[in-house]
Amino acid sequence: MREASRLAQVPPHTLRFWENKFGELKPSRRDGGHRRYSRADLELILDIKDLLHRKKMTVAGARRALIDRRRGKTGFDAPLTAQTPGDNSQAKLLREVRKELKAILDEMGR
Repeated sequence: MREASRLAQVPPHTLRFWENKFGELKPSRRDGGHRRYSRADLELILDIKDLLHRKKMTVAGARRALIDRRRGKTGFDAPLTAQTPGDNSQAKLLREVRKELKAILDEMGR
């Protein structure tokens, strides 16, 4: 847990709290009860931290966002629609950013 805490830059008690609130965060336990976080667990921890700290979501909101992401309702493949005619330039910019991000992910092998 100490290493995961250091990597995520959050205290260990925060990781334990997130384990209780986010069902998908389930580190394996070693002899003696020590937690062992997998790479997927660490990625999830960083996603949770981003939602809670940077995007200022509540725990319930972050949980909903993760569920929606898992179900495919959000993310890079979500359809992009403009609300009003004036929003076309913003929608075009977002499509370009999405395209660039996909290219970066493809280069990284994800």
